[in-house]
Amino acid sequence: MKKVNVIWIVLMACAMMITPIFGQSRAKKNKIIADSKMAKVEFIKTDPLMKGLFDKAYGYVIFPNVGKAGFGIGGASGNGAVYERNTLMGIAKLSQLSIGFQAGAQAYREVIFFETEADMERFKSSQLEFAAQVSAVAVTEGASANVKYAEGVMVFTMQKGGLMYEASVGGQQFKFSKL
Repeated sequence: MKKVNVIWIVLMACAMMITPIFGQSRAKKNKIIADSKMAKVEFIKTDPLMKGLFDKAYGYVIFPNVGKAGFGIGGASGNGAVYERNTLMGIAKLSQLSIGFQAGAQAYREVIFFETEADMERFKSSQLEFAAQVSAVAVTEGASANVKYAEGVMVFTMQKGGLMYEASVGGQQFKFSKL
């Protein structure tokens, strides 16, 4: 029975990954924006030093609700709000595919900071992809104190719920649409 549930979750995650963001209703976009604002508050509440990252970054994207599931093959998907110079300017979709030892499902938040305008433009033109070597920092108090940009980006995640065992490789891909 549990195996059937995990397979169902993986199928749902894959279906979410192929759902286009560009046809979303105004109400759905407003919910993504509102959830992103709340996620930013939660990131700063967990690690107050992150406020400086939000203030100083050229831009950032916040994915407030990323769902991830896998059983051998896994996937993740989420939508987020894109900010440039602290001004809302778009919506983004995150898609992830992974393969390897993995079982379970989880939900998390993710924020990606961009150091320069060129790094931000790379994201907006959907040319930014993360491979297995990119690591995200789990947000805890003080976690952001010594983190540095790698190739113009800095990634933080915050666990929301679920349980997933994983030793896999994969990557994240992003699609951007202007408001």
